[in-house]
This record gives sequence, C-alpha cells and structure tokens, in this order.
Amino acid sequence: MGSGMCAGMAPDHFTLEGDRARPLAGSVDPHEAVLDAADSCPAMAITVVDGGREIAPRP
Repeated sequence: MGSGMCAGMAPDHFTLEGDRARPLAGSVDPHEAVLDAADSCPAMAITVVDGGREIAPRP
C-alpha cells in the first residue's frame, strides 16, 4: 500500500523510498513512536515484538 504514515509519525525509524515506506533498521527498541506507527498502519504491515511477545499493533 505504501501510505507513508509510519514515516510521518516516526521519521527516526522509517523513511520513504519512492512511494514506499521502509524501516531504517531491522530492529529497534519499542519506542512509543514505533508502537504508534504500528497501530496506525492501514495495511497492518508493522509488527513490534518485545521478548518474543507481539506488542503492536495494539487492539
């Protein structure tokens, strides 16, 4: 889908490459901005896992 919403919400963690958003790193600490980006992703393409447990997107 490539909405780019995550890059707008968490620019320290996501970037736009053409018409697609991409993470800047393979893994990051579960910062609130990353959790919010996962919650807001319309394609639910971002999953945040901490200690083997999925913590985002949140219901």
